[in-house]
Amino acid sequence: MRLEPDARQLSDAQRALTLQLLSEVDERLPPRMRQQLDRTVQVRWSYGLPEQVMGRASRTDRILLNGRFLDQLLESESATLPGRTHPDLYTELQAALIHELAHLYDQGRYWHPAEALQLRYCRTRFETQSSPGLPAICRGQINRRYTLSDSPRLLDLAGWPEQVGRRNLRERINRQRLRTPDPYELEDAQEFVAVNLEYFLLDPEYGCRRPGLAAFFRDHFSWEPATVLPCASSLPYLSAELNAEHAALGWLDPKRIYQVHYLLAEPDDSWAGRWGHSMLRLVICAPGRAPGPECVLDLQHHLVLSYRAFVDDLQLSSWDGLTGVYPSRLFFLPLQRVIDEYTRTELRSLTSVPLNLSPAQINDLAVHAISQHWSYDGVYYFVGNNCAVETLKLLRTGSHHAALLDLDSQTPQGLLDLLQARGLADASPLRDAEQARRMGYRFDSYRQRYQQLYETIRRALALGPTSVDQWLEMLATDRARYLSETDLRTTAALLMLEQAALRRQVQRLQHELKQRYLSDGAGDTLLNEAGDLMQQLLRGGSVLSRPADLLDSGYGLPQPADRHLLESRARQQYTSLLAMSDRIEEQLPMLFTARQRSELEGIGSNIQQLQQQLRRLHREAGGLQLP
Repeated sequence: MRLEPDARQLSDAQRALTLQLLSEVDERLPPRMRQQLDRTVQVRWSYGLPEQVMGRASRTDRILLNGRFLDQLLESESATLPGRTHPDLYTELQAALIHELAHLYDQGRYWHPAEALQLRYCRTRFETQSSPGLPAICRGQINRRYTLSDSPRLLDLAGWPEQVGRRNLRERINRQRLRTPDPYELEDAQEFVAVNLEYFLLDPEYGCRRPGLAAFFRDHFSWEPATVLPCASSLPYLSAELNAEHAALGWLDPKRIYQVHYLLAEPDDSWAGRWGHSMLRLVICAPGRAPGPECVLDLQHHLVLSYRAFVDDLQLSSWDGLTGVYPSRLFFLPLQRVIDEYTRTELRSLTSVPLNLSPAQINDLAVHAISQHWSYDGVYYFVGNNCAVETLKLLRTGSHHAALLDLDSQTPQGLLDLLQARGLADASPLRDAEQARRMGYRFDSYRQRYQQLYETIRRALALGPTSVDQWLEMLATDRARYLSETDLRTTAALLMLEQAALRRQVQRLQHELKQRYLSDGAGDTLLNEAGDLMQQLLRGGSVLSRPADLLDSGYGLPQPADRHLLESRARQQYTSLLAMSDRIEEQLPMLFTARQRSELEGIGSNIQQLQQQLRRLHREAGGLQLP
């Protein structure tokens, strides 16, 4: 390929600047790109382009650049353009030229804009020539191939993955729309390729900001730009756990990941949880420990990747979940938070099944997950784009494992079954249930534990109710009659069950308050104040699932230069949310009815009595004094 300037009617200064621009762009192009574009491409300055257009491919092998910008550049070499993402006007013109050359390379030959628009329509609406109702205008065009933007790998990374359950059909809307260098890249795959080649060739940080795409371009061209900056070893994520004792911003080093597990929460009776929940568990080794089997027990360092419907109001609607009203976002959560949430609060068991992935696949999956965390803002459907579908797409694109490419499942248990059938999931650590619990592959619901504890006290106290649920549904004053004159073991069991009763009662009261606020709370000033605070807390908490909102500029993964601002804003956001949460906690007791307050006070009195009784019995048994 040869870039040839149309120097007619150019002054000496204009001609010199044009030659410099073309020469520098030519030097930046990958050798393979220059070889395949084996032609002369004429570049001409035009004053007929719309004011905001930097450049445009006019007809076969001709590119027009906007002459207005040539005049601006001659006036000031340091000129900049407001609202543009490249650092200065000169780089913008380089990018415009690269952008149009990328289209020529991607298309293999130049297509007239009307022809390209027609082809885009055909390919979007009809995926194969045998599609029923294929218009005559599309016949003969539907099978034309692009050089880059037809690549399944590129489409996966770019944000048009194959639809789960609909083979050969791609997602029509690109949801990786946060932290984008140029929203124009989301128009279609051809524009995505052109925009990203600009940054791949011009931005030394591109490989750190979009590592998966940079690797794709390097592999395609068997080449990389001469100026590439080294990337940080750890990648930032925002923890979705609102906890004053933990840092808001976390840093993940993919090299510390020993395994990735498929984490399955068993179904429950709620609308949103009736199919179970799919997650991925990153088995991260403690600092200083080399990756190995011992890392499985470093539970305090493990992270869970969980796609969830982010609900920014106080009511989870099944209809909204079916019609895709809720955003779908990738949450990063500490494993212990997830264990407590499911086993203690929701009384659902968790199964953690190791996936057979190579270290390279684990690394790529982790990097892709972090990229999704910062860029993805999807739409959640309970059926069609739920946690299982999102998890499968993350696994498929992140690891690029050959056995995942044609795998389809829309239910959490179904996905696990298929992963096992393909040899991708290893369920052998779960064969021995006791060993699985001890080694952290199985986390049982507290429901079984509570029932076992209840059986202990039922035999000791000759109680009438046969199930723990019946016991917990009794009034606190009725349970209080059985608390005294028990032995050490029975007292400890009663204490655990009374604490469970407290969690159940608090959860119930929160739900009742929500329903009051949504229905007939218009005249209740205190309730409305608390409800408004809850709404603010939920809206403010959206940043926990959309960390891109913490930064005003840049694209892709945040870089070391962003660290101070990221940590400062994340800390501010956490502080504000925690303060709001404390204010809600202070107001809640005033909103309870006399009956609700009496029940809470009764449970509190039972817990206090059992704690004192436990200390006394422990001392009498000769043990150390309990706190």
